[in-house]
Amino acid sequence: MFAALLKLDLASVGLTLFLGLIFLVLFEIFRINSYKGRFPPGPTPLPFVGNLPHSLKNPMEFIRSMPQYGEMTTMYLGRRPAIVLNTIQLAKEAFVQDAFSGRPFLPVMDWVANGLGIIMVTFNHSWRQQRRFALHTLRNFGLGKKSVEDRVLEESRYLIAEILKGEGKPMSPHHPIQNAVSNIICSIVFGDRFDYDNKRFEYLLELLNENFVLTGSAAGQIFNLAPFIKHFPGPHQKIKQNANELLAFIQGEVKEHKKTLDPDSPRDFIDAYLLEIEKQKSNKDSTFHEGNLAISTADLFLAGTDTTSTTIRWGLLFLTQNPDVQERCHEEIVQVLGYDRLPSMDDRDKLPYTLATVHEIQRCANLVPFGVIHETIQPTKLRGYDIPQGTVVMTNLAAILSDKEHWKHPDTFNPENFLDKNGQFSKPESFIPFSLGFVFTKVDIHLVPHLFLLWELYLIS
Repeated sequence: MFAALLKLDLASVGLTLFLGLIFLVLFEIFRINSYKGRFPPGPTPLPFVGNLPHSLKNPMEFIRSMPQYGEMTTMYLGRRPAIVLNTIQLAKEAFVQDAFSGRPFLPVMDWVANGLGIIMVTFNHSWRQQRRFALHTLRNFGLGKKSVEDRVLEESRYLIAEILKGEGKPMSPHHPIQNAVSNIICSIVFGDRFDYDNKRFEYLLELLNENFVLTGSAAGQIFNLAPFIKHFPGPHQKIKQNANELLAFIQGEVKEHKKTLDPDSPRDFIDAYLLEIEKQKSNKDSTFHEGNLAISTADLFLAGTDTTSTTIRWGLLFLTQNPDVQERCHEEIVQVLGYDRLPSMDDRDKLPYTLATVHEIQRCANLVPFGVIHETIQPTKLRGYDIPQGTVVMTNLAAILSDKEHWKHPDTFNPENFLDKNGQFSKPESFIPFSLGFVFTKVDIHLVPHLFLLWELYLIS
């Protein structure tokens, strides 16, 4: 009798759960359908997970398919609709408006950074203070000034020496290139560089690479959908562990800086920040403290390392596949510089083909296909659509950087894309490798000089 009742109860519970699940799925389908007409068209999402399965299966193919739905496309990040802008005209129309200037809340980034720092923080009082200070300080220590050339040229010598150690044998360029680029940022942020055989620094760069992979993987995306999993074991825990190790390294650097700090002669970003903390002590609105120092330093370190080093490695691949381009760059450099002096940023106008090649590497590498992700901070309109506050907005750089209307050779690697009819360097308006809006690290004063000088030195050698 009891067994029969138990079976009946279990069957009732199972039926109730099944019907409840059916109801939730039907409700989700109804909710998604309610957006039709209010949002631009796009690929059909799945209940609860949206278009994430499509984007994870073949990300670049999925991104390139967006323009088939029109200038604006709607895709779903889980249950959340996001608008994708597929043309340069539409992107410019949107991002000149303050309404599109926000940053979306990403649980995995918030978990790691605790809402501090500069890069993945929404535009609030803290962000404004930190960004203003960082840009001002970086300018003082060389970013955008001629002294940054000295840092690049010095590190380039170390990089070339490291490559020549291989004596022509096959080698992976990943570590020496990443170390070289990191050292340029480290010289500004930490006031020093790290030898290529420094195992501690090599380990930190490996943690950095691992976190870039993990945050973009299924584990990182699932965390953004269901942040409560931070309380459970899984691959996402490695993200936090790696971040903590990187922060511990930075905190150690801060501790050492405190011991030798000279208020009259700050050596680098950390010194300047420590002095700013002291200066702002009596200011109740100040967001300057050691927590923000550690995260902001990490932001600068990350932003100045991964994109630049990865672009240079893509450049190696493109030039290997296009030896005619490499040879033409080499001839131009030797003709202008000879073998007697090192290049400088003043040589850019005299080396149009080389500069065009650097930009073409950036275009074809397209490291950030959706650019910097934005979020609307207030209700707004765009091309007849009412865009609610809190809507995620992304720029489809994969489409814009291969738009047949704006590029002479959109589907092939060809520096002619950046040359005018007279053979002089000319940058098309569609060249926005990191999207529009308030981007922290400006390409023209940071990434391009790195690439330009490193490539010239590489080709000369």
